[in-house]
Amino acid sequence: MDLHEQLKDIKTQLRLSMNGAVSQSMREKGLVYKLNFGVELPRIKKIAEGHEKNHSLAQALWKEEIRECKILAGLLQPVESFFPEIADIWVESIPNIEIAELTSMNLFQHLPYAPAKSFQWIADEREYVQTCGFLTIARLLMKKGDMDERTANEFLDQAICAFLSGPYHVRNAAMTSIRRFMQHSEEQSFLVCRRVEGMEHAETEAEQLLYNLVKEEVG
Repeated sequence: MDLHEQLKDIKTQLRLSMNGAVSQSMREKGLVYKLNFGVELPRIKKIAEGHEKNHSLAQALWKEEIRECKILAGLLQPVESFFPEIADIWVESIPNIEIAELTSMNLFQHLPYAPAKSFQWIADEREYVQTCGFLTIARLLMKKGDMDERTANEFLDQAICAFLSGPYHVRNAAMTSIRRFMQHSEEQSFLVCRRVEGMEHAETEAEQLLYNLVKEEVG
């Protein structure tokens, strides 16, 4: 099948798997898409399994303003042809938290340049660029949890600052990455505790919340 036929085939499969109730539920939760078939994730993965990874197909799917096409793009994009400049284009066009989470999981964490790129993203001021940076770091920490001292300090500076002053999704993603960092070793957990020990009786609610979340993680 050529590219046009593959796209047509995928859209046909998506229409046949439509779920209006799921689509409506997402809308009510604030997940707004130009077009959303409401297809559930296991079915989307099944459709992806019917196609080989293909750069042109993934790029064409990403350009579609359709929820399921964007998810499939992350599943079908080969890592070796996904250059850093393309990663930046994708991350800048992420429309909501669902696509941020799924693309970070299905694609961004597997990129050979993911560590450097994720640090570049967390320093960005745009909400979903930052969110993807922290989500990707969290995924990387699950696979290889240690960081050298300089990298760890830079990460904690950015993550704590993002938690204290960032928008909602950035704060959640930053906290997820802090938790993953702490879970790797007692030494890393101690590093975080040292950073927040003075926040127990802080004036701001965000600092007190961070202190309590870290304390909860230490158990």
